[in-house]
Amino acid sequence: MELRDIEIFLTLAEEQHFGRTAQRLFVSTSRVSQAIKLQERAIGGSLFERTSRSVRLTPLGQQLRDDMAPAYRDLNESIARARLAARGVSGRLRVGMMPLNIVDLHVYWKEFRRRNPHCELQLRVSTVVDPFADLRSGQYDVFVAWLPVEEEDLTVGPTLLTDPRLLAVADDHVLAGRTSVGVETLADFPHVSAPLALDYWEDAYFPFNTPRGRRLERVHPVATVQDVVDLVGMGETVQIYPTHVTRYWTLPNIRWLTLPDLSSLSFALIWRTEAENDLIRSLADTVRDLGTLSF
Repeated sequence: MELRDIEIFLTLAEEQHFGRTAQRLFVSTSRVSQAIKLQERAIGGSLFERTSRSVRLTPLGQQLRDDMAPAYRDLNESIARARLAARGVSGRLRVGMMPLNIVDLHVYWKEFRRRNPHCELQLRVSTVVDPFADLRSGQYDVFVAWLPVEEEDLTVGPTLLTDPRLLAVADDHVLAGRTSVGVETLADFPHVSAPLALDYWEDAYFPFNTPRGRRLERVHPVATVQDVVDLVGMGETVQIYPTHVTRYWTLPNIRWLTLPDLSSLSFALIWRTEAENDLIRSLADTVRDLGTLSF
C-alpha cells in the first residue's frame, strides 16, 4: 500500500464522505474510490460500509485505522525531521493556542527562538471543540489554554498572561448603552452552543449558571469563531471574550461591556507529561524568566 493510499484511507475514515475526502486531498472522487477498492481487494475484506447517505468504517476498517494511524503519524514525523535536518534545523516545537496569535505573546516566541536558534517554532490556532484531543494525538507539543486544566496526563506549566473578561454585544442591542453588566443579567439572553472538551473547562470561560443558579442557555450552535462574531453582530446573542481581542479586532458594530462579577482568565502552557522534552522545558523556562503578562 502506497503512502498516498494510506492517507486516503485515514482521511476517509475521518471525513466519512468521499467528496470531502477528495476535496481535502485535492484529488478526484474516483481516485478516492479506486484507492479504497484496491485496499479492500488486497486485504480481503470491506473497510467501509457504503450507502447512498453515509460512509462508515466496518470493524475491520476500525482495526486498520487504529493500527495504521500512529504508524502513519510517526512516518510523517520522521520525514518532517529529515527535512528540517536538511535545512540545518535540529528540532521543532509546535504550539497550539486558544488565544489568537496576539502581538503581546510574541515576546515569548522571539526569546525562545533566540535561545534555540536551531529549533523551528510553529504557532497554530487551536480548534475550540476538543483541543486536548489534538494535544494528546501529537498534532502539537504544547497548548496555550485558559485555566484550570485538571487532567492526570497533562502538565500545567507557567502562566503567560492574565486577562479580564468583557461582554460583546451588538451596537443596537438592549445592553449597548451600558458600560458594565452583571453575570445575573446574562441569563436573560440566549448564548452560543460550542461544546468544549470538558464541562469544567467550558464553565471556567463561560459559566453554565449564574451565582444565583439561573441557567445561561446555549441555543445557537456554532463551529467557528466567525460564527460567534456574526451572531453577536446581528444581535442574536451576547458573548464573553478575553479583553485582548479588543486590541486586535476591528468590529465597529460591536460594543464591549465590563464584567465586574467575573475574574480574569489565566492562560498557561499545557503539555503531555509523558512527552516532556528539552524544547518544552526551554519554552517553559522562557515564560518563567520573562514573567506573566497582565492586561
